[in-house]
Amino acid sequence: MAPSSSVVLHDVSFAWPDGTPALDRVSGALGRGRTGLVGANGAGKSTLLRLVAGRLTPTGGSLTVTGSIDHLPQQLMVAAGATLADLLGVRATRDALRAVEAGSVEPAHFETIGSDWDVEERAAAELGALGLPTELDRPVTALSGGEAVLAAVAGVVLRRADVVLLDEPTNNLDLDSRERLYDIVRQWRGTLVVVSHDLTLLDLMDETTELRAGSLTTFGGPYSAYRDWLATQQEAARQSLRTAEQTLRRRRREQVRAEERFAHSRRQGRADRAAGKYPPIVLGGRKSAAERSQGARRDAVAARVESARASVGAAEEAVREDDAIRIDLPDPQVPRGRRLARLPSSDGRDVVLQGPERVALVGANGVGKTSLLRALVPRLTVRAGYLPQRVDLAEDLSVLDTVRAAAPDLPPGELRGRLARLLVRGEAVERPVGSLSGGERFRVALARLLLADPPPELLVLDEPTNDLDVPSVDQLLAALTAYRGGLLVVSHDRAFLDRLTLDAVVRLTADGRLERLA
Repeated sequence: MAPSSSVVLHDVSFAWPDGTPALDRVSGALGRGRTGLVGANGAGKSTLLRLVAGRLTPTGGSLTVTGSIDHLPQQLMVAAGATLADLLGVRATRDALRAVEAGSVEPAHFETIGSDWDVEERAAAELGALGLPTELDRPVTALSGGEAVLAAVAGVVLRRADVVLLDEPTNNLDLDSRERLYDIVRQWRGTLVVVSHDLTLLDLMDETTELRAGSLTTFGGPYSAYRDWLATQQEAARQSLRTAEQTLRRRRREQVRAEERFAHSRRQGRADRAAGKYPPIVLGGRKSAAERSQGARRDAVAARVESARASVGAAEEAVREDDAIRIDLPDPQVPRGRRLARLPSSDGRDVVLQGPERVALVGANGVGKTSLLRALVPRLTVRAGYLPQRVDLAEDLSVLDTVRAAAPDLPPGELRGRLARLLVRGEAVERPVGSLSGGERFRVALARLLLADPPPELLVLDEPTNDLDVPSVDQLLAALTAYRGGLLVVSHDRAFLDRLTLDAVVRLTADGRLERLA
């Protein structure tokens, strides 16, 4: 194992119990320092982290980790009645400390404590630095989703593993909490592997590793530098493909001209024979010589064509065909000035969303943004589409039936065509929703909103970029750019909001007031 690598994979494969492959012969390494692990939805990033953490066992290949390992998954699993101490992972140590303080001399208690006699003080210090409650007996249910994630990150810091894996750690974090997490990452010492769609977080990484087509490719820099490098590399690859295609066309034209010359030579030979221009023995010798020469030249021309064809194939493999959403959505024809929604403010200064305005609702974790949306949507008097944080789709329905329910009068062929432009195509259209990946499920939910007939006059989206990789966020932005109705979106993803071309940003405060920021 190279001394600079903390995780090494060789031909690692994994299949789910029903035989569905998740990873196939993945090889590569994750180095020391901070690494951003990126890749398309469904590429297997979260599965790879679970394999590295030992939560799953490879069905093939080998995986080696240097040192102890800690893993923070996307979804925090906490038991009923769990406290901050459980979330931090220090309950067992605290219980052992209490036992020793009560007079216990059991070796197991001292083994549990190890060198962590000051764990409570360190835990309080970490929590306080993150602006979180410091009472370790505080129930997890008293925390907001963002506070719980931030506390779990504090627990990772406390446990001081050699290799730490974070899966989408900024999901559900408000802007202030994200800044605190960024500070933790900036000061990180040791090996840190982060799966995220948060561009700001990815730009704090020392390296970017992409999981694609069964291999790990590492770039020595943050994500923005990687994207720039990839764009340059892809432009060069496309130019190489154009050159290879031109060469192939030229070789094929040469082959056609060569065959024309061969045909002319055969016609001339037949004419000479018919005219008795040469003695038969001479004609026979000339024919044999011509056939040998033409055969050699035909083989040479064919070889050049085959070589050019192989060059085109190699060039095509280097060019990425990453799909983009391209869709012409029906115009909901929302006139400017028409009131679409009224957002209540505790000081009576309600915010009115009118016409095709695009408004972002921001605010700290726990102030009630999601609750405001849940209360607002049932009271709307306009056609509205609502996409909550947790997409709720019938697991047993097919994709086509799920979307058809929102557009019952749309012909199946046209519906399939529109789904294809939203990157839901082929056999996926007939698959049950329960078999889809997270990114596929999201695109189906988005399709159900955007393809509704008649089209919604207002879209209400609650943290729509959670669990989406960077390409999927780009695809979401493309779809929303094509939408011409009103938009109300809750998001902590600053880069996403910056690219959304908003008309206004409104902040919800802890006391229920709405403040216009822009």
